Amino acid sequence: MVPVLFSLSLSHLGLWVSGLILVLGFLKLVSLLVRRQSLAKAMDSFPGPPTHWLYGHALEMQQTGNLDKVVSWAHQFPYAHPLWFGQFLGFLNIYEPDYAKAVYSRGDPKALDVYDYFLPWIGKGLLVLQGPKWFQHRKLLTPGFHYDVLKPYVAVYANSTRAMLDKWEKKAREDKSFDIFGDVGHMALDTLMKCTFGKGDSSLGHRDSSYYLAVKDLTLQMQQRLESILYHNNFIYWLTPHGRRFLRACQVAHDHTDQVIRERKAALQDKKEQDKIQSRRHLDFLDILLGARDENAIKLSDADLRAEVDTFMFEGHDTTTSGISWFLYCMAQYPEHQDRCREEVREILGDRDSFQWDDLSKMTYLTMCIKESLRLYPPVPQVYRQLSKPVSFVDGRSLPAGSLISLHIYALHRNSSVWPDPEVFDPLRFSPENVAGRHPFAFMPFSAGPRNCIGQQFAMNEMKVVTALCLLHFEFTPDASQPPIKLLQLTLHSKNGIYLHLKPLGRGSGK
Repeated sequence: MVPVLFSLSLSHLGLWVSGLILVLGFLKLVSLLVRRQSLAKAMDSFPGPPTHWLYGHALEMQQTGNLDKVVSWAHQFPYAHPLWFGQFLGFLNIYEPDYAKAVYSRGDPKALDVYDYFLPWIGKGLLVLQGPKWFQHRKLLTPGFHYDVLKPYVAVYANSTRAMLDKWEKKAREDKSFDIFGDVGHMALDTLMKCTFGKGDSSLGHRDSSYYLAVKDLTLQMQQRLESILYHNNFIYWLTPHGRRFLRACQVAHDHTDQVIRERKAALQDKKEQDKIQSRRHLDFLDILLGARDENAIKLSDADLRAEVDTFMFEGHDTTTSGISWFLYCMAQYPEHQDRCREEVREILGDRDSFQWDDLSKMTYLTMCIKESLRLYPPVPQVYRQLSKPVSFVDGRSLPAGSLISLHIYALHRNSSVWPDPEVFDPLRFSPENVAGRHPFAFMPFSAGPRNCIGQQFAMNEMKVVTALCLLHFEFTPDASQPPIKLLQLTLHSKNGIYLHLKPLGRGSGK
């Protein structure tokens, strides 16, 4: 009798659980439909390309090339158009300077529909924080990017770059093209490890290389998740092989960061180590975070500390890797600009072997070329916001609070109403007289407004030092048989790498 009652109670429990799951599923579907209706109604006054009944615009972008497809839509729909990832995630996709200013001058929070996917990886750092806590963290981190802190990094950039150039010397002897993207990525990570954690002059170890591969995998998984409708649901995503792979890569990244923080905290307990840090020419990013206090003498918690370090490590190495790699590709494509940059750098350096802080401001033509490459190949081609209050645009149209915005920086930088002949590489676009007459929100490689990139000066300084040294040591030419295929992977990558021919140059050569 007891076993029969037990089996009956189990069957009733199973029915209750099944019923509960169905009810919760139904309520979730209703909430999705209500939200979809709200998002679609908000964008009623914005015509756009036709959507697939299930995939929205995601499938067409995957099939035809995400970035250039949006540029073609931008020609068809001036200012903005709706952009749907599936049927339930819809953004107003903007690519016009006045539209960008209307939103990005205000400091609206990041769109959690996208940036919540970052949380298992980088936690609640500056990238995803909002409100008073974002302001507190921004204020605590700002001293870490003061020019007095950045000055000594010039030597750090140079040391990491020279290790990469030595590697390239050996590869160049084989007299065939090779993919520069991976080497630039390792160099950028090596630089960041030294600037963030004070790693000294040793190159990347096995643990650091594992971290690099984990970050590379995480950016790929994140982009795939955004573009795959089923993966928008957490329950489904964590059950898939992709979801489990994402969590494994997160663990590798977290173990790496945690160990470095533990080692630094333990070292700081030692009086000799404290004296050594104080006597160093510069504090690294972790030193500054560990010592940061707000006006109430409150320091960052361990969770906040890891979130900010993980955020800085991701944003600081993946974006510069992209920017430097695509710049060298541009130099290979346009030898006349490559030669002019090289001559400028040689004149600045003279008989010296190394760059100094004051040299960076003299690299005027190189800087214009870097900015033009960032225009054509922005490291972060697309960013997202959620409106905290209604916004009215320059043409009279508006959006209510809660609406989602996608700023398509790649399309903005190819807007022909702002940039004549947008596909032409023309560094003089960034001459002082041309910049003076341009809309301040026409060029946004580091975003703009109050939530702009806190590390943009760090990134620009690194790009100048690295690219200047590269041009001094090599002549770059393209491999016409393997042109890069642009790939949006949170940052701008190449599906097949960036293959270039490198010819070593002696310091005294005329080239």
